Amino acid sequence: MNGLEKVEQNLIDLGVSYQEIGERTWVVDDPTRGIARLAITVTDEIVFFRAKIMDAPKQKRLEFFETLLRLNAADLVHGAYGLDDEDVVITDTLEHASMDKSEFEAVLDAIGVALSQHYPVLGKFRD
Repeated sequence: MNGLEKVEQNLIDLGVSYQEIGERTWVVDDPTRGIARLAITVTDEIVFFRAKIMDAPKQKRLEFFETLLRLNAADLVHGAYGLDDEDVVITDTLEHASMDKSEFEAVLDAIGVALSQHYPVLGKFRD
């Protein structure tokens, strides 16, 4: 089974609410998992998971970025927070050749938990 088939089959098997938006991309909106607008993209070897969290704040930027780094180091099971232009994102990757359903589910669950637990911490920085 190729990466595209694995991703779609995992989404179906896990009962995740998703929409295919391109040949190699799906968007997951699954409130039961705490996930909104999570893009999943498949390349030749990698499955990318990415969701925009918020715009980077204009005020208290140093404190905000320090908070993100601390969350990355101590509180994320999978993936990491990052900055894409002025978008704060959470990302993760898996190699689809060795990816199984439990790994796929672990990424979804970790992102959902991170978003729900970190929202109060990061939300205070919203402009």
